[in-house]
Amino acid sequence: MNDMTEAYDWQGRTVVGSDGEKIGKVDEVYLDQNSGRPEWATVKSGLFGSKSNFVPLASATTSGEDVSVQVTKDQVKDAPGVEADGELSQEEEKKLFEHYSVPYTDEGSVTATGSPDGGRAAGHDTSGPDTDEAMTRSEEELHLGTRSVESGRVRLRKYVVTEMVTKTVPVQREEVRIEREPITDANRDAATDGPEISEEEHEVVLHEDQVVVDKDVVAKERVKLGKETVSGEQEVSEEIRKEQIETDGGASRR
Repeated sequence: MNDMTEAYDWQGRTVVGSDGEKIGKVDEVYLDQNSGRPEWATVKSGLFGSKSNFVPLASATTSGEDVSVQVTKDQVKDAPGVEADGELSQEEEKKLFEHYSVPYTDEGSVTATGSPDGGRAAGHDTSGPDTDEAMTRSEEELHLGTRSVESGRVRLRKYVVTEMVTKTVPVQREEVRIEREPITDANRDAATDGPEISEEEHEVVLHEDQVVVDKDVVAKERVKLGKETVSGEQEVSEEIRKEQIETDGGASRR
């Protein structure tokens, strides 16, 4: 870690081992008596946090709200039982260093001089557990697909409208006309059949055509909804993230 003062705020955070296993929650942070730097953390584990173990903070890092340490969950579980009474004796600290294989010096006081497992190689991951001499670069790839969603609904609705229709219908009517014919021997008997002088009326019934309107309902056509698929293209823009790797330090160029 570049700045171990951050460890003062680690209380209550989850501790994750180098094997990726969760170990427990940080309870207290212990400082080195000489340098005053955070060197140990007591981690509560087990049911309801009933067990407490010391975990070395050498090369510990943070990842979000988790604290990553360079020891495994099994190492912590098998650590020597040391009472968390606020101060570690040199003998207790020496046992812990030996258990975790942390290089240390006992000149004057017991102090860590490196990371667990006898120190790191020249190239290592500063943000987590050691892997190999290479760094992996990753980037997001955009995968496009389609899914069917409802875009709208279409209904057929029938309603009644009224329009004026005009048609021509042939009609006939009777009209009266006066016809006069002279008296001849042929019609004399019919013409003189009656009194010689009298008053009389004669009536003729006239007829005419009257237009009668009747309406029938006639089915004209069937209307239904059909669907067809229209193909096209749609342009999609989306941000993707990618990692870049560059050198940072005093490496010489050739």
